[in-house]
Amino acid sequence: MFINWQLREMNLKIVYYGPALSGKTTNLEQIYAKMDPRRRGELISLNTHEDRTIFFDFVQLELNKIGGLTPKIHLYTVPGQVFYQNTRKVVLSEADGVVFVADAGKGRLKDNLISWRSMQQHLYELKIAMATLPIVLQCNKQDLPQTISTPIIQRVLGASALPTVESIAIEGQGVIETLKLALNGVIKQVRQRVAANRS
Repeated sequence: MFINWQLREMNLKIVYYGPALSGKTTNLEQIYAKMDPRRRGELISLNTHEDRTIFFDFVQLELNKIGGLTPKIHLYTVPGQVFYQNTRKVVLSEADGVVFVADAGKGRLKDNLISWRSMQQHLYELKIAMATLPIVLQCNKQDLPQTISTPIIQRVLGASALPTVESIAIEGQGVIETLKLALNGVIKQVRQRVAANRS
């Protein structure tokens, strides 16, 4: 969380994390396309050799001010390829919430687990407690002919207690629902922090 006192804005960061080709970029592209152009910033893409990181920010008018500040949300994806570990860690730093986009396609369970463990390691190194970080699990690609069931993904990742959404991001299904869950978790935690600082 970063506060711009001059603009009276509270900048909050949500990172979409997950294995390569799980649908992280598709999620952000769908959100961007559905958003009022007057409320969103530019969609920026940082291309690497085989992957890319994209991000944009927006002002969520439906959210009430927190401590007199307007929440401004920044959405980021991390590159999914394993050899971009350092980039993923940098993007994850100072995250206020995470959406883990799992690939429900048959044969991707190991990739999901490797990425999940990578995220756990990065959060540990960044001294961000997973127990207190709002995390939403999205099980994407539900349209594939053969998928891994959501309960199996939850069990393997040890994420059964997390808010979970089944999605078909390429069609926009479950994308906004996932974002709303992540936003609700982040805003709830920020309000608690602000209240604690006042008392």
